[in-house]
Amino acid sequence: MPKVLAVADEVVERLWTEQVRRHEVDLIVAAGDLPFDYLEFLSSALDRPCVFVPGNHDADLTGYANVRGLWTKAGIPSRWPGPAGGVNADGRVVDVAGLRIAGLGGSIRYNAGPNQWTERQQARRMRRVVRLAAWRRLRDGRAVDLLLTHSPPLDCGDEPDPPHRGFACLHEAVRRLHPSLLLHGHIHPHGTPRPDRRLGRTRVVNVVGYQVLDVPEQAPDRRERASGGSGSRREEDGDAS
Repeated sequence: MPKVLAVADEVVERLWTEQVRRHEVDLIVAAGDLPFDYLEFLSSALDRPCVFVPGNHDADLTGYANVRGLWTKAGIPSRWPGPAGGVNADGRVVDVAGLRIAGLGGSIRYNAGPNQWTERQQARRMRRVVRLAAWRRLRDGRAVDLLLTHSPPLDCGDEPDPPHRGFACLHEAVRRLHPSLLLHGHIHPHGTPRPDRRLGRTRVVNVVGYQVLDVPEQAPDRRERASGGSGSRREEDGDAS
């Protein structure tokens, strides 16, 4: 069972030192609103890949594409502002460290900042991710293991003030993807315990600060086991936005 170091929103000073090496994990997942050099340090110190989605306080990463190692935006060579070596899962389905991860970054729109979406916009993005996951599952029989978001689902660990309201469409995402885990940030505990929640069989976890978690892998479809599928592990084709 793969083990992940999940981080979001608040830098944990002791992780930004050699003490982080005490954590034996297979992957780092970041749910947004963290310095990109912090993510780069974690990935380098642990020698593990980092999969992330942007939060509402992160730089706008939309429109960038990596073509044979060259970053472009609108077809023009550009410097990608994201973490070096990081895998941006926002609006994508990626296979990393034995896990299939679907990502939906950003928060509900409350001002003109980047990585903010209306409910309708996020629902449209969600449906695209669900289609990508369904196509991948049809091809290799594997379901999504982990849904990585910045904001929580509506009424599932969110707050009533407009900037911290969750997305209603994430309930549909969970119903259609059936991930073992949904990991999110955005909601700072401020000393108040934030218990895990359940949406059906999916465990919903607020990972602000950090948590180390085992991620149950979904069993392949029976037809895939019978056919001896390839079980490949790679990122979803497409740009890195």
